[in-house]
Amino acid sequence: MSIIAEHANTFIILACVFGFFMAWGVGANDVANAMGTSVGSKAITIKQAIIIAVIFEFLGAWLAGGEVTETIRKGIIDPAALQNDPQLLVYGMLASLLAAGTWLLVASMRGWPVSTTHSIVGAIVGFALAGLGIDAVGWPKVGQIAASWVVSPLLAGTIAFTLFKSVQHLIFEADDPFAAAKRYVPFYVLLVGFAICMVTLTKGLKHMGLNLGFGTNLLLSALFGLAVMALGGWMERRVQAGSRQTDHFGFTGVERVFGVLMIFTACAMAFAHGSNDVANAVGPLAAVISVVEHGGTIGASALVPWWVLVLGGGGIVVGLITYGHKVIATVGTGITELTPSRGFAATLAAALTVVLASGTGLPISTTHTLVGAVLGVGLARGMAALNLRVIGTIAMSWLITLPAGAGLAIMFFFMFKGIFG
Repeated sequence: MSIIAEHANTFIILACVFGFFMAWGVGANDVANAMGTSVGSKAITIKQAIIIAVIFEFLGAWLAGGEVTETIRKGIIDPAALQNDPQLLVYGMLASLLAAGTWLLVASMRGWPVSTTHSIVGAIVGFALAGLGIDAVGWPKVGQIAASWVVSPLLAGTIAFTLFKSVQHLIFEADDPFAAAKRYVPFYVLLVGFAICMVTLTKGLKHMGLNLGFGTNLLLSALFGLAVMALGGWMERRVQAGSRQTDHFGFTGVERVFGVLMIFTACAMAFAHGSNDVANAVGPLAAVISVVEHGGTIGASALVPWWVLVLGGGGIVVGLITYGHKVIATVGTGITELTPSRGFAATLAAALTVVLASGTGLPISTTHTLVGAVLGVGLARGMAALNLRVIGTIAMSWLITLPAGAGLAIMFFFMFKGIFG
């Protein structure tokens, strides 16, 4: 106990610095996923994407980031294993934040879209192995998280493939694409409204105590979708056909409609991401603050002070502004060539996958989901449309995220243990 009392202020300052660094990594790497397709398809510019993401990510992190968060992320470690040595939790969480932040810095510099959740999970597994032994890790939970490497991209890719094929068949291969768009786009608008509402209710607002139940969320989202569909139908009448020269599909109006739809789904994904993934940075930070303030007592969850959520939201924003463009380029243009309709299919597929996962309890990663959706859209146009070299690099970066986080955390854990005793 005396170690915690003796270095209380130092631990809190270090936790805040490393927590901000980790949040910076979330902004630099993960936020790009929500905006990559919008920028890659030229629906919006990179400046506009950053402004939209800054607003919705920060609002998500601050308003819905959660008053209470699990101190030991995802149930990977049993708190009872640390009761006699609470300083080990402090070292471990500091090491985990620094390790995950360092790996995200490396990945962002290389333009690799990796999972921030897997980075922090890998780091916590590493610290648990080093400080507590192999039995202290909840391996079934780690196995579930690893399974999401396959589940997320497969599910999102399948939905994106189906969506884009339907757009291609119903609209772009029709004799009059513009007339076909007027007929079928309202149904896609219904899907967008439904997905936006579901993502916001199940992911974005769940931390605010708004637990209405999946059935109620489904009903509300269906009603919202119908309302958006009616509004979209009214606005659609005002869209005019463009000239054939300006768009290789034949009509600029068709692609413009999909571009507008995609911006709405991107905003919802950014808000849900900010509310959900800010916990990767503030969870371990809240754990350190809780242990220090309670003199070494370890609880399963901790109240997160409002300023910690602002710190997390601020870190995400700074990361996005300073380094987000690299991963945005990889997701938006590196994997396959995107147009507004293709980007729309990918973004909507990612949102629907998040909804499905929330309803069924499937562990998913937003990064893997969006990359899988972009892959699905590319596959709908044939293997030649995919950049296999970029895809291979991304797959490699996913595989080494858990071990890289773990290795760095072990190194930092022993460093802190050596410094503080």
